[in-house]
Amino acid sequence: MSTFSSLQGGLRLPCASNFSFVTTSLIAFSSGLFVPTVMAQAIQEVVITGNPLSKSSTNSAVSSLSGQSLLEQGQSTLGETLNQLPGVSSTYFGPNASRPIIRGLDGDRIRVLNNSGASMDASSLSYDHAVPMDVLSTERIEVLRGPSALQYGGSAIGGVVNVIDNRIPRQKMQGLTGKAQSQLASGNRERSNGAMLEVGQGDWVFHADAFDRRTSDVKVPQNLACNKPGSPELAPRICNSASEGQGGAVGASVFFDRGYLGLSVNSYQSNYGTVAEDEVTIGMKSKRAALEGEWRAETGVVQSLNFQASQTDYKHTEFDAGEAGTLFANKGHDVRVQLRHKPWRSATGVWEGVWGWQSELGKFSADGAEAFAPFSNTRTQALFLIEEYAVGSTRFNLGIRRENVSVESLGNPDPTVDRFELGVRKFSPQSLASSVSWQVLPQWRLSANASRVERAPKDYELFANGPHIATAAWERGDSNLGLEKANSFDVSADWQQGPNQFKVTAFQSQFSNFIGLLGSSEIEEDLPVQVYQGVRAQFSGVEASAQTRLLQTAGTLDLVLKADAVRASNLTSGEPLPRISPVRLGASLLHASGPWTARLGFDWHAAQDRVPTGSMATESYTLWHGFVSYKQKLSGTTLSWFGKLDNLSNQWAYSATSILTSTAPGKSPLPGRSLKLGVMATF
Repeated sequence: MSTFSSLQGGLRLPCASNFSFVTTSLIAFSSGLFVPTVMAQAIQEVVITGNPLSKSSTNSAVSSLSGQSLLEQGQSTLGETLNQLPGVSSTYFGPNASRPIIRGLDGDRIRVLNNSGASMDASSLSYDHAVPMDVLSTERIEVLRGPSALQYGGSAIGGVVNVIDNRIPRQKMQGLTGKAQSQLASGNRERSNGAMLEVGQGDWVFHADAFDRRTSDVKVPQNLACNKPGSPELAPRICNSASEGQGGAVGASVFFDRGYLGLSVNSYQSNYGTVAEDEVTIGMKSKRAALEGEWRAETGVVQSLNFQASQTDYKHTEFDAGEAGTLFANKGHDVRVQLRHKPWRSATGVWEGVWGWQSELGKFSADGAEAFAPFSNTRTQALFLIEEYAVGSTRFNLGIRRENVSVESLGNPDPTVDRFELGVRKFSPQSLASSVSWQVLPQWRLSANASRVERAPKDYELFANGPHIATAAWERGDSNLGLEKANSFDVSADWQQGPNQFKVTAFQSQFSNFIGLLGSSEIEEDLPVQVYQGVRAQFSGVEASAQTRLLQTAGTLDLVLKADAVRASNLTSGEPLPRISPVRLGASLLHASGPWTARLGFDWHAAQDRVPTGSMATESYTLWHGFVSYKQKLSGTTLSWFGKLDNLSNQWAYSATSILTSTAPGKSPLPGRSLKLGVMATF
């Protein structure tokens, strides 16, 4: 592959996973953080899967997108789908690859789960690697922020994104249910279809789903240069941004008096342009089998026992002008067992808790010209225990989690590739957390959370040594890196009365050893050398949301507001940390009347000129958006017709959180105006 293209003339960039022992652990499920309201239907009262105590009203900082809110905010990537939630932004490596950023933290500090089980891929390794999931096959997405996510380990130091698809049915049913969705979009000429069917008969429930999504190059407000054969040399489109993706799954569960046992098998494949280079595409395939079950003991001290196990085979090939290049692969398994004890009642309150064990094995390989990381095996195991004590209107959580992690570098099987260090590093990270939540008045709740989190370095952070085009650098690991450590604290206030509500959270994370990819003065094969180093760092910020009822006559009219801000600093160097979202404000009017729902609003992003040396500043911009839907009932089937307008004013803008803004200037602005029309049928 060639190095990154330089800035084209005439283009404008705004300034500005064998373990040796089993250890005990316990994690607090934090309390009382806000659940941001994006629209009236956006945050629903549901059982939060990410909550091990399975309360419908969780103490943790959880956002949930499902139903119409998922329909409205759904995009082709996971990061962009969640980008409008307060405290959540996107890595935006063009329109085809993006992961969520939570409170300024990204990569292996954000854990992406599939039905609360590990999702093994290579998306955290590089910004151009997509998450092998599609909203068309998703039932619900949960986002857990801060200390509430620590039950999932150090790789969830910043948060958890749990993608739930119901491919293993968890509720018994009789008869037939399903849904089908079809949509078209103007901006990327999207043609998407998805369908799901579930059948219940006796003690069995069967599930099947499939989807297909195809897009062309994404339209933008100004002309961009393109050197891809068959494409115009100059056009108002992001060069090499077309994509196609298909997938599907089958699953079944058998139910008995005290639980269920289920199995699913799914596949996902996609082909997409990486946009940083005009002729580089990625062909991705992922296969995953999952087994899940629950046993409700209802005797002794055990209330229920849940287990999950999955096996994943993921690989993707990078193609340069149609010729196969580097092959990335990740194979592994994940096992998780959770035991929930019966409530223990004392004279003053009630103890509830979950004890669990988790094990993961991941086998990673990168073979080809851009194999910047070695073949490696990562083994992780942990025991954890989560306890909650409720007394009156106050809830207390206390916990600790301890892991055993082994990271082994196997080098490269090609004898001519001898640049990788061989060896094994072992770590024993542990995480502590405590929280309190106090229902001060019927309308008011206050909470505070504190945690100390440790994360074992990843294989590439320890042993990388090679060219990485996505970061336009030669990346080098450090096998002497220690645990990443952070002390985090947040406080929140939550008020709600009828349809009116206000929620605000302030947070801070202090890292005594933040593992970052930092620049150096070295040059290797014409690429600047960047080295993984541990530095002191601080992340602080605020998230807020509000909703107020303006009118209630034949219909309702609500004003929905949101805001967030993050400030992140490298305390060792005194410079800002890169790719931090600027101050963001959003407002929208939501109208509902009978079968009609409509929303019109905007998101304002401030200029981000607080960037480190070598990063590009970005100008402020405002993105207007609209959505309208109409529900129609036809003999047992509900049709939801919808229209969605993104970037209504066709604003020219660049993302401050995208590495492309600095490494490939001018290549990937945010998408321009796009109209999406579709229909979803449920029965």
